[in-house]
Amino acid sequence: MKKSIKDLGNLQGKTVLMRVDFNVPLKDGVITNDNRITAALPTINYALEQGAKVVAFTHLGRVKEEADKASKTVAPVAARLSEVLGKEVKFVPITRGEELETAVKGLANGEILMFENTRFEDVDGKKESKNDEELGKYWASLGDVFVNDAFGTAHRAHASNKGIASNIGEGNSAYGFLIEKEIKFIGEAVDTPVRPLVAILGGAKVSDKIAVIENLLGKADKVIIGGGMAYTFLKAQGKEIGISLCENDKVEYARELMEKAGDKLVLPVDTVVAKEFSNDAPSRVATDDIQADEEGLDIGPASVQLFREVLNGAKTVIWNGPMGVFEMPNFAKGTVGVCEAIANLEGATTIIGGGDSATAAIQLGFADKFSHISTGGGASLEYLEGKVLPGIDSLSNK
Repeated sequence: MKKSIKDLGNLQGKTVLMRVDFNVPLKDGVITNDNRITAALPTINYALEQGAKVVAFTHLGRVKEEADKASKTVAPVAARLSEVLGKEVKFVPITRGEELETAVKGLANGEILMFENTRFEDVDGKKESKNDEELGKYWASLGDVFVNDAFGTAHRAHASNKGIASNIGEGNSAYGFLIEKEIKFIGEAVDTPVRPLVAILGGAKVSDKIAVIENLLGKADKVIIGGGMAYTFLKAQGKEIGISLCENDKVEYARELMEKAGDKLVLPVDTVVAKEFSNDAPSRVATDDIQADEEGLDIGPASVQLFREVLNGAKTVIWNGPMGVFEMPNFAKGTVGVCEAIANLEGATTIIGGGDSATAAIQLGFADKFSHISTGGGASLEYLEGKVLPGIDSLSNK
């Protein structure tokens, strides 16, 4: 069991290094969605209210060369954090050096600063992303304790998570409330679920979700497959799929998986097909009659109804991946239908594992109908696979 921020004791006067995930969408320097910033507020406020000196830091996008820095500065993020916190957030436009060290030492109790994008350290040899030992030690030297609240990068061993945790000293690292919530919901859903447990997996490729499918088939009562990856399974059933997305090298694997899973694995029974990958393309619902020049772009109404019936009575539901090309309104009906079915379940714990399904639920206005929407697409997927996440594993034990 890892330490939570509350297990670090009294934080009064301590310098708290806090890794947050403020990798927010920006358009022309303006933040278009600040969900990730507001999600970290409970942890930040807890430390500040205790009289800690908080040093917050995050990455923002990928930074491969010097030219990327201008558009990837976290200055607008610090400004937005200041607005939602209702207090000044001092911004230091570097990732290391005297100016940063002086600013950290100059913090008074209850004050917060943010330093520049951790990925700026990747321009010269990927020091952040490859967990450079010297960088991890340097950042650790700036504070007394380390709190990781960035679930979105917890599946990566970076200098800003594992590097700091490994160098901050025994017993001085913990997770924040956001990671605690992720562990509670996703961990309990997979390891100690209230049954029946139904998992719904969508998205484009079987290869992206092999480990998730296998792990959940061993734990769930039913696993529903939709989205582009369903066509690999339909082809394995011997059905015609036209020019639908298919991983031919995974067809045999899909066949073996279906034999092993039996009726635990639930596949679509109809498909919305078109001859062009376009929202305006004429479409129809096909069952077993997909033509050679047609492409499946969504699950059909009978599949939505079947999935509703499978979900009926479920007590724990995990959803990861859309049912079709939900970015196109004419091929979003399957995703909308599944989203509505999960959102309206009575007395169930309902979890979205980040990524496109989270985007879909938020865009469709169902966000508040789910028990938990994960903030980390890749991290939640690896957690669902049963993998150890280095950003959490490196933290202090209770």
